[in-house]
Amino acid sequence: MTLRAQVRTRDGWAVQHAVVTVTDMAGAQVLRAQADEDGRVADPVELPAGAYTVVVTALGYTPAASTALVTASGRVDAGTVVLARQGGAELPPPGVWTIDPAHSSVSAVVQHLGISSVRGRFGSFGGTVEVAPDLERSRVSALIAADSVDTGNDLRDKHLRSPDFLDTGNFPEITYVSTGVAPAGPDRWTVHGELSLHGVVRPVPLDLVCLGTGPDPWGGVRAAFRATAELRRDDFAMNWNQVVQAGVAAVGTTLRVELDIQAVQGERLP
Repeated sequence: MTLRAQVRTRDGWAVQHAVVTVTDMAGAQVLRAQADEDGRVADPVELPAGAYTVVVTALGYTPAASTALVTASGRVDAGTVVLARQGGAELPPPGVWTIDPAHSSVSAVVQHLGISSVRGRFGSFGGTVEVAPDLERSRVSALIAADSVDTGNDLRDKHLRSPDFLDTGNFPEITYVSTGVAPAGPDRWTVHGELSLHGVVRPVPLDLVCLGTGPDPWGGVRAAFRATAELRRDDFAMNWNQVVQAGVAAVGTTLRVELDIQAVQGERLP
């Protein structure tokens, strides 16, 4: 295999049927190949040693170009090429966007016994994203039903709802309200906000990526976001633990929160 590449989206999905074009330094096309359904590109044509330009294109994505050096073996490995959806490097148009829970997920991961991870999710949540013409005035608000936690184990979920953790009888809701949005890179933003959890309110920043916007089958427009954050349980007065051996706790003290959000343009869902 002379040419090898993997074409992916920012969130790791294969870009099916992307086209990879290789040109020499004079601009003449010397190779053209198409990715398969798994985003893989492989072409056996050998190229003379030298410098080449590799351009990857796909419908609905911004083209990506890079320079590749072909060695005497005639091989070029372009590695993983990440394509951004057109318009994905900018926040959606100003206005209110309503989170669609049916096409979104709110999950958290915590270390278990110091050797593995346990993942849980919340099944009931909602909220809005309000994109302002002045980016720093944009707002995010979300509400999660604490008792909708689901780790796939009834006994563990009952314990998580107890006063040892979420104490859902006294604190039935988890809320997040933003206080500002700031650019954090060419395609990333930091959402500053306050999380109310287990009766404690603390500032929690979200690392946000906008994955793009596009029409849906119901005549609306949708935007996709991915956000992550890290929380310390003791910051929210959730201190329960068991030590299974010296220096190793049953439940990790840090939670990694992962949000995959799809929002519909407008103040209500279709």
